[in-house]
Amino acid sequence: MPHCSKCGTLTQDGAGFCPNCGAPLAAGVPGAAGGSVPPPAASYVPPAQSVDTGLEENVAGLLCYSVGWVTGLVFYLIDKRPFVRFHAAQSMVVFGGLTVLRVVLVLFLAASHGAGLMLFPLIGLLQMLLLLVGVILWVLCMVKAYQHELYRLPIAADIADNLCKR
Repeated sequence: MPHCSKCGTLTQDGAGFCPNCGAPLAAGVPGAAGGSVPPPAASYVPPAQSVDTGLEENVAGLLCYSVGWVTGLVFYLIDKRPFVRFHAAQSMVVFGGLTVLRVVLVLFLAASHGAGLMLFPLIGLLQMLLLLVGVILWVLCMVKAYQHELYRLPIAADIADNLCKR
């Protein structure tokens, strides 16, 4: 029985390639008895790694907003296309900012309650307003991104532009 010249594995008579390492065998060389013609050794080229997520730009843009600033951060780090990167940065700025405002309101509510002030109705109203604004912006941004529109929210778009230039 023949051996592979590259790794030394025993092979079948007439085999074109080594079953262990895939190297062409002498039996598969043109002109060898009973062999087949193997493809050239350099014919296999591994696929290049894509720098994007493999999604359409508009779908990736929509997904940047799907779970607020979290998916914005994920797409900002893994997708390098300008359209997707802009929407990811804008998502981080808008929904990250809204999250920070909500946390500040909760802390202010706790501090005012500890001081004996009854600001719960006012802070509760502000939290509801922030939630409403967040939902409206969430739907608007997802629709605009899916329509492949580079929709720019005031202030947030400028900050997102600065993040994308880095």
